[in-house]
Amino acid sequence: MDGLIIKRAKASDATTIAEMSRALIEEGLGWSWRPARVTRQLARSDTLGVVVREDRRVVAFAIASYGDLQAHLLLLAVAPSHRRRGLGRRLIDWHEACARAAGIESVHLEVREGNQGAQRFYKTLGFVERGRTPGYYSGREGAVKMVHTLTVRALR
Repeated sequence: MDGLIIKRAKASDATTIAEMSRALIEEGLGWSWRPARVTRQLARSDTLGVVVREDRRVVAFAIASYGDLQAHLLLLAVAPSHRRRGLGRRLIDWHEACARAAGIESVHLEVREGNQGAQRFYKTLGFVERGRTPGYYSGREGAVKMVHTLTVRALR
């Protein structure tokens, strides 16, 4: 993580996050997570976004919403130039630490059926498949639903 900084996402990051989502997550689907939607999501009281910066440039991000017992990972992307450096894992760890602190029991997500690499990544972090939803992504591609049950450590 030399030279990389993890910080909470700001509204000013919304355009960069949206553009990364379009290029790295939503490719071939149309553009659902436009800057205005990202801005609205980051402003919600039940949402936390985090970015990884190198210098001032965002190279990775993750956004999750938090409920009473479940968190939902909405978006996660790492720039191709920064993959295989543990950034995705660090972002998931960050969100799971927040979820545990809030007493949340599980983290849920959807991933494109055709994205085998992402499915393998999430499985290495303890996520398991909990079902599939045909046509979830713009009616064009199905989703694999995954969940990671969190263990809440007792305070001593």
